[in-house]
Amino acid sequence: MTKDKLKNNLRLFADNGINLVLISLLTGLFAGVVVTFYNILAHIGEETSVKLYSLLRDNPAFIPLLFLGLSAGAIVIGTFVRLVPMIRGSGIPQIEGAARGIIRFKWYVTMCSMFAASLACIFLGLSAGAEGPSLEIGGCAGEAVGRILKRNQMIRRLQIASGSSAGLAVAFNAPVTGLFFAMEEAFRSFSPQVFVCAGLSIVTALFTRNAIRPALGYGTGFTFDTFVFTDNFSFMYCVWIIPAAIICALAGAGFYYSVFALKKVFKKITFFKKAGKYLIPFLLAGAFGLVTAYAMGGGHSFIEAIGTHGTGEIEIEKVFGISVVLSLIIIVLFKFISGVLAMGCGVPCGVFIPMLAIGAGLGAVLSTAFKAAGMDPAFCDYFIIICMSVFFTTIVRAPVTGIVMVFELTGQFTNFLPVLIGVAIGYLVSMLFRVEPIYEKNLELFIEEEKLYENVRKERVCLAVQPNSKADGAKVRSIVWPTNGLVVEVVKADGATIVPDGEYTFDAGDALVFECETDSLEELYGYMYGIVGKPSETEENEKNQI
Repeated sequence: MTKDKLKNNLRLFADNGINLVLISLLTGLFAGVVVTFYNILAHIGEETSVKLYSLLRDNPAFIPLLFLGLSAGAIVIGTFVRLVPMIRGSGIPQIEGAARGIIRFKWYVTMCSMFAASLACIFLGLSAGAEGPSLEIGGCAGEAVGRILKRNQMIRRLQIASGSSAGLAVAFNAPVTGLFFAMEEAFRSFSPQVFVCAGLSIVTALFTRNAIRPALGYGTGFTFDTFVFTDNFSFMYCVWIIPAAIICALAGAGFYYSVFALKKVFKKITFFKKAGKYLIPFLLAGAFGLVTAYAMGGGHSFIEAIGTHGTGEIEIEKVFGISVVLSLIIIVLFKFISGVLAMGCGVPCGVFIPMLAIGAGLGAVLSTAFKAAGMDPAFCDYFIIICMSVFFTTIVRAPVTGIVMVFELTGQFTNFLPVLIGVAIGYLVSMLFRVEPIYEKNLELFIEEEKLYENVRKERVCLAVQPNSKADGAKVRSIVWPTNGLVVEVVKADGATIVPDGEYTFDAGDALVFECETDSLEELYGYMYGIVGKPSETEENEKNQI
């Protein structure tokens, strides 16, 4: 390697490597601090809510005050959501859109609004998790770092994805789940840049989390340790797995279609400037919470409670003293209705863990039935976890995340094969019933409702690859391009024209023609300059739109 080439490589590493590393570490630090405190407050809010509802059950004369408070909370939060649409629902679709460059937002408004509104929902007793809001808050942290350091759109997009994956990892204490969610959902790209940035942010955020929590008297662990998996799993038990996976996948498809059916219904409810529709999920959540505490919060305690330690015996607090199976059915039904209403209405709360709780509850019901039909009780814990993963995968259509998440949340890896079988069945059922990824579908609806594509037009630009830029020496597939964009051709220095595939490697001097849908040509050029390098002033004056 020549001295000049070595110098160029070192400069490239400093510009595109070290700087990106430092920014990702800052994103992880910021996301780790904010999301850790958010989750601690969410935990306190959920515990306080459970105690309050328990007190009301013992003193029914005060129940009207509960529903009065829920009504007031519904109107206030509904108004909040109307003013800040970025916090509608869990916020996951919106932050995914921001990571792909589709949605622009003010990070401080979104972060503070989601922080306050979702905590209020948890405190009021809704079936609300902290994971979705944690993801959006983390994405806001990434956007904050990019904006404050005045980075281009490409870097900001990477930091939004990194921050959101760090937020999810902090909420679950599950680094690999956060990493795969960033690549499989947020960016839908397994780019090395996304991998490195998200990985660094996640590691920093988790170190931050695990430093803060013990200092405040909280534990650092987050695993469901009531599940025990036998090592001698036999293929004979596939006879139980297959029907269980099909039933849970069908329930997942039902959840999906119920959400979008309710969205149409809620659109017609317009009183109190559309805030009135929030009365329905809030008041029903209050009624469910008075029946059983398991209907409240995200569902961590419920999932933990139905683990059998490998014995097959489920012990939970019964509803009205009825049997365990009927109690499970009621709890699952309550969580299902609450989740559908929350997503259909757009309540600013997480439905990530509630979806897992629904799947786990279905698994508990099915494992009890199968045990009565002759299944070995030692496999009951398998079925609870398998059904949890299948239900999630069917709705979200993120199978890798669904599989990895199970390993991290249980701390055990012997369940890989049965979970893989279940997830594969769930994915096939979702394809059969044309279930689209629910966050992707919600993003499309958000874009449509907010009319974000009104000024979008197709643009085509031609740019030269500058020496030592990110594109110089990189393959097409390894670069994070603007959303909905495509490199349609490359003109070599000798005039030869190439239609590149994903394996094509750029050389300095190549002129690439890029086609993209955008509402800002200036922003598109800014993003592309971050990839191919900014030309000299003379070249800049000669650039032509093709």
